[in-house]
Amino acid sequence: MAVDKGKFKEPTQGDEITTTNQNPIILTLNLGSSSLKFAIFRDGKDDALPDRLISGKLDRIGLTSGTFQAKDSQGKSLAKRELSLKDHDRALETLLDWISSNLPEIDLQIAGHRVVHGGNRYAQPQLVTPALLAYLKSLIPLAPDHLPQEIQAIETLERLQPHLRQAVCFDTAFHRTMPRVAQLYGLPRALAEEGIIRYGFHGLSYEYIVQALAREAGDGVAQGRAIVAHLGHGCSLCAIREGQSIETTMGFTPTGGLTMSTRSGDLDPSVILYLLGHKKHSTAEVNEMLNKHSGLLGLSGVSSDMQDLLQKAPSDPRAEEAVAVFCHVAKKFLGALTAALGGLETLVFTGGIGENAPAIRERICAGLESLGIRLDRNANDRNNAVISSADAGVTVRVMPTDEEAMIARHTLEVWRKG
Repeated sequence: MAVDKGKFKEPTQGDEITTTNQNPIILTLNLGSSSLKFAIFRDGKDDALPDRLISGKLDRIGLTSGTFQAKDSQGKSLAKRELSLKDHDRALETLLDWISSNLPEIDLQIAGHRVVHGGNRYAQPQLVTPALLAYLKSLIPLAPDHLPQEIQAIETLERLQPHLRQAVCFDTAFHRTMPRVAQLYGLPRALAEEGIIRYGFHGLSYEYIVQALAREAGDGVAQGRAIVAHLGHGCSLCAIREGQSIETTMGFTPTGGLTMSTRSGDLDPSVILYLLGHKKHSTAEVNEMLNKHSGLLGLSGVSSDMQDLLQKAPSDPRAEEAVAVFCHVAKKFLGALTAALGGLETLVFTGGIGENAPAIRERICAGLESLGIRLDRNANDRNNAVISSADAGVTVRVMPTDEEAMIARHTLEVWRKG
């Protein structure tokens, strides 16, 4: 469908963006179920992250009224629109049209995609090829709620911009350093050989936090024993030692581990058998239940949004119980990962909930003084960078994550390899 370029024309302000072949321009794409986050980067210094020029988001894709927003590197708004986005293809067309109409000096050389699953074959970013796409399609049963739209975005971009190179960055790659005992389930060995293992996810976020921790606190801290709590719509914890993942809460799919906004987290496997056999639900119905109608939404019956539930909790016992379960499960896994590390030196909260919900951080950390975790309530309430007490054995930090920056860095690596 053709897009009316004039409809999305925005006045351009600020410094002119110039490009050269020596400083390739990178488009990053990070798809959600109803969103498309994007950013435009330029190659920076050799060891630095690429320079962010533009970032934005197309939201409420497939719903009655979508939104399109973009801002420059200084945070100045370049676009803010309500518009109809019937699907991710339409969102991608809208984005490319806006770039062409409003940023004519931008000459994209390569696009980098966040892809949720790389299977057991890939631990490094890859240039998109027909063989790679065929392999990704074979992995769809492992991530049926993510991979189809991510693959479609690659194919749509290839159709719209056939000369634009593309790379994929896998959210599972960071966890390929986990020891084998952390990857195996207690299932027949033949199933592990077929790829039924614990993969882990949110890897791009964890990788960014490790690098940011080195910049902010030094290599010694980043190479120590840390747990990062990525708490957002999807939630997981990762135990990191010497900058590498040694254990994480998500497993074969992003459904496992912590209680999340709409996902169940860990279950007794027989619950699934009971739903299929005794309750006569179909496989599709169980998948929909576990991924779209469970978690905070399922427990509360009113909302999947943590801030909304915190506001309702004082007068709504279901909302309070949903919050309580969320924090209890996170606390339980935090203790387990501390044991896997053999002790803890740094705890980092990141993600939408991790960065912006002091009450959740306080409830997760409460009672963990024996592990060295003790918060400074005032610092926590102010969302300070360090929220632990001065005399605590574990330094607790609040850090923003930046998956797009990691996508850009890895895509640049692919570009440089040719």
